[in-house]
Amino acid sequence: MKKVAIVDYGMGNLDSVARAVEECGGNPVVSDQRRDLKAAHSIILPGVGAFGVGMHNIRERGLDEMLHEEVINNGVPFLGLCLGMQLIATKGWESEETNGLGWIEGEVKRLEPNGPNVRVPHVGWNEVIFSQASSLFDGISSNKDFYFVHSYNLACCNKEDVIARTPYCNSFISAVARGNILGVQFHPEKSQRLGFQVIKNFLDI
Repeated sequence: MKKVAIVDYGMGNLDSVARAVEECGGNPVVSDQRRDLKAAHSIILPGVGAFGVGMHNIRERGLDEMLHEEVINNGVPFLGLCLGMQLIATKGWESEETNGLGWIEGEVKRLEPNGPNVRVPHVGWNEVIFSQASSLFDGISSNKDFYFVHSYNLACCNKEDVIARTPYCNSFISAVARGNILGVQFHPEKSQRLGFQVIKNFLDI
């Protein structure tokens, strides 16, 4: 059973992500300790909350350096969920300009409604339309619904990093990938069968 480190930086639905990983055949370890990150086959960065607070907590615990060592230097498979995906960007603009982890070139900005009935926060089920093939979506068809809760989105500078979009607020990016670094804006742990398939696919990387 593969050990999966779920990064604890004081934010996010850690228990539900851990339960989903266990249900999908992984051995979840919720931790902010270097030894657990080093021992993991893969790493998940969950997240619910504000970009600035998230990055503050990550830096305060020294997790930025630990994650860089494992993900960037050692190539450990990484999956960011919701805020966890946003934190891998160059910077975020929630409340104030804040530098992110900088693994994906781009900025996190507030969703812009493009109609009178388009609401922000974006809460509920919506389509994920693939931009290019990715093993993260093996066994899943494009245009299927996943569960979202967010007000901000990652705007990538390079289209090669984008693997899926969602037709809401002028079509935002809902999944990214660059090598061993993956991220989804939706919550797979709340997206029932297809969400669990995404987690299973990630565990197979």
